[in-house]
Amino acid sequence: MLHSTLATARRWLRSLYDWTLHWAETQQSFAALFLIALAESSVFPIPPDVLLIAIVAARPRAWIRATGVCAAGSLIGAAIGYGIGSGFMATIGEPIIGFYDASEDWSRFVSLAGTWGVWFLAAAAFTPIPFKVATIASGAANMPFVPFIVISLIGRTTRFALVAFTLRLFGSRIRNWLEDNFGLASIMFFALLVGGFLVLQLF
Repeated sequence: MLHSTLATARRWLRSLYDWTLHWAETQQSFAALFLIALAESSVFPIPPDVLLIAIVAARPRAWIRATGVCAAGSLIGAAIGYGIGSGFMATIGEPIIGFYDASEDWSRFVSLAGTWGVWFLAAAAFTPIPFKVATIASGAANMPFVPFIVISLIGRTTRFALVAFTLRLFGSRIRNWLEDNFGLASIMFFALLVGGFLVLQLF
């Protein structure tokens, strides 16, 4: 069962990777990057780093632009997530949290946001901890909006800039490694994705 799931996920990621590289040099790639980054900060499960990596690997000189587009989308998505937690928890927020099977731990997430404030948000912005959980929890905990936006901007921009700049320096080598070891890269990606949720369970 696990082997079959991993194989399916690997094929899906491979298709996404190949499709992205196919049109990564077009203007549509940046629009897609913006929309995925926006959605990931509030509802979408897949982080925009996948598309960011593909774009910068194909267009290394565009790493600054790609960082800006990704950060802008993520910031707007963060504001949407905050709004969901602040004013639409019952109608929108709870179904999202339920989708990620985090309903039982939701009160703890809100408590973390209320207790640790911007530090909890900063950790989620920069690490694999699901950012959407932090943005919605921040709104539900009534975190002051201006610090929320500032920390989201700093954390997400720093994360995406680090990813993009690394690709700018070592893009060809990283791309070759991905091509030769895509199965391992897929496992690492999903391990980080699942690990982010597991980290939340430890608090």
